[in-house]
Amino acid sequence: MPSAIEASDLQKNPLRPDPAQHPTMGTTSPFKVPSGVHVMNRSAAAAPFTRVEFSDLPPAFAPTRTHPIRVRSRPMPAGVRIARHTHAWAQVAYASRGVLRIGTLGTTWMVPPSRAIWVPPHVTHEVVIVEDAFLRTLYIDENAVPPGLDTCRVVEVSNLLREVIAALDMPGLSDTREQVLGALALDELTRSQPLPLSVPMPNEKRLRALCEAVIADPANSDSLEQWAASVGASTRTIARLFRQELGVSFSQWRQQALLARAIPLLSQGRPLAHVALELGYQSQSAFSAMFRRAFGRSPRAFIERGSERHMAEGDAESAAQSGLDVPDGAQLADAPEFDR
Repeated sequence: MPSAIEASDLQKNPLRPDPAQHPTMGTTSPFKVPSGVHVMNRSAAAAPFTRVEFSDLPPAFAPTRTHPIRVRSRPMPAGVRIARHTHAWAQVAYASRGVLRIGTLGTTWMVPPSRAIWVPPHVTHEVVIVEDAFLRTLYIDENAVPPGLDTCRVVEVSNLLREVIAALDMPGLSDTREQVLGALALDELTRSQPLPLSVPMPNEKRLRALCEAVIADPANSDSLEQWAASVGASTRTIARLFRQELGVSFSQWRQQALLARAIPLLSQGRPLAHVALELGYQSQSAFSAMFRRAFGRSPRAFIERGSERHMAEGDAESAAQSGLDVPDGAQLADAPEFDR
């Protein structure tokens, strides 16, 4: 099993990006990469002073044409990082409790409790557990992926989808029931409402420096003119680069970054006034209004919708009785931050 490393920096700012320019760190032991899984080179995958370990996905959870959807469930402690990898199947990561962070090339996604993220086949990604979570992962054969699900997205999990996922996780399913539940899960996923919880990151050096500075200091309310000057560029140039590289304005991008930053703070039960202040809002009402415009509900209602406390307690108890542990191939990271 990977060794445990302090994850305090993760709790301080789970969005602060890693410039991806770290020295290469080797692994401590040989590893096997399963068929259909491809791992990025270690210089891209490993953060400094971090040992990365990989292992096979147990065959029982690998999707096939005859069993196109498989489900794996386990409790995951905060700070676990599953290193960057690519596989031939799609996956849905759903935590009935806890917060996840998924990194793809160029974008970070925050996944609140009781929401899910869809990751298409062949998309390089890594996963960080921001808070203790109970995770159910659906692995979906690429031949079964419905049309229109060709990009990553964080989605609402309806009551129906939640129950279907739980039903797929039951032992002893007949082939017929497995097929019916799998088809229903995929249909429900295509109807799920996407949530604005992605934070795209640019490649251009000046714009990237600006975005990293905003994420590192979310309470800083400087204007675009001031931010542009801080990286040695004109306001017009930075505004053009935002549109050109990220497809949004500075204010739109900043709001996405703040929304994603707010999720773990709210999930931790921080007072709303404290969260608003940490994100640079002068009042709780101003932050709540912004949040409501984005999600259609207040911050508290959004988090309470995802609490599912009774279900989470049942999940944890069942997992403990089953003797489930942290999966091989995961690690406790000392600075599990990324912008992939």
